[in-house]
Amino acid sequence: MPSYAYRCRGCGDTFELSRPMAEASAPATCPQGHEDTVKLLTTFGTVSRGGSGAPVAPPAASGGGCCGGGCCG
Repeated sequence: MPSYAYRCRGCGDTFELSRPMAEASAPATCPQGHEDTVKLLTTFGTVSRGGSGAPVAPPAASGGGCCGGGCCG
């Protein structure tokens, strides 16, 4: 079940709730009982267990521009 981070506008507390994705946009009440909360944008990273740990560069683009090269001056 995913966790969602929220911040209370009333007391400034930041908290997390685990809830089904179907309830992701449902209102959340802070642990202090305040109902004026906002959902925060969170990010996460992943770690691969088979490589050297070095970041992988995106593949080099071939051609150029909007149509794959040649036609754009």
